Amino acid sequence: MSESERALTSRLRLAVVRLNRRLRAQRTNAAITLTQLSALSCVHKCGPLTPGELAAKEGVQPPSMTRVITALEELGYVTRSPHPSDGRQAIVALTDEGRVYIQADISAREAWLDKRLAELTDEERTVLARAAEIIDRMAGNQN
Repeated sequence: MSESERALTSRLRLAVVRLNRRLRAQRTNAAITLTQLSALSCVHKCGPLTPGELAAKEGVQPPSMTRVITALEELGYVTRSPHPSDGRQAIVALTDEGRVYIQADISAREAWLDKRLAELTDEERTVLARAAEIIDRMAGNQN
């Protein structure tokens, strides 16, 4: 790997970390942990899931996810209902309150990002649109 490639690796890593930190700072309500928020976001994006499916998507062990689900259920953000075909399983789904919470969180982060994007030139926004596609592809590649 060349020095310029190593420099790009470092700059990209730092830029992603900083952007992520700034976006996390836009949270409207810190009533739930980032782990809980991530699980809630996953259910919002993917729809109802079993606890095992949610744990797999979040990359955590099922017992850890059970604790996360219990906390979200106590807050009224998710419900657990019996699985339609497997009595040993449950289905985790968002409640209306959970949907409102996640939408408010998304809106706050996107409002901040909209303001930052508005400060850029058309050319810079075009470059970022392409970069977002590339970063998304990189993030999806688990190798």
